[in-house]
Amino acid sequence: MNVCKWTVEENAFRAEGTMWPKGEGNGNSAAGTKARPGGEGAQACVTPKNRTGFLCHDRRSCIPAHGVCDGIRTCAHGEDEDEALCRDVPQSLPRFLVAHCGNPASWIYSDQKCDGTNNCGDCSDELSPVCPPCGPGWWRCPSTVFRFCGCIPRSLCRDHVQHCSDWSDEYSCPGP
Repeated sequence: MNVCKWTVEENAFRAEGTMWPKGEGNGNSAAGTKARPGGEGAQACVTPKNRTGFLCHDRRSCIPAHGVCDGIRTCAHGEDEDEALCRDVPQSLPRFLVAHCGNPASWIYSDQKCDGTNNCGDCSDELSPVCPPCGPGWWRCPSTVFRFCGCIPRSLCRDHVQHCSDWSDEYSCPGP
């Protein structure tokens, strides 16, 4: 379980090294943010995987951003599927739940940005300057697999299948 602490001198919440600006929330569990119409009063939180989440009304349950308006009531009172919140996705979602792709007509949930998967289709969600370089368990290479953008999971290394255009996944990658 992640614990967020309000720090006056930084005017922000701190959770596992991540800073969240204070918003409209009461500061008990996670950073708040003023939501767009329909998401009024919605609050952001940090999920156990250190990703952006949606704080349920119980102030304890933090669901991943991509779990909002997915047709499954995850929060105990169903606020993640509220009609006003889900009426005109993505316009009706709070800003903290939405990330825009290189194509202005495309969007993804904010927790899908920098997750190693080409969710936008043009790699703009993975090649953004805010995305860290390949993390542990990943191999940097020019990928031939549409699903990945510049990094592939090391589990794909040395499997006798080309995943990198330079074949480094088969000849240079140390493997999983």
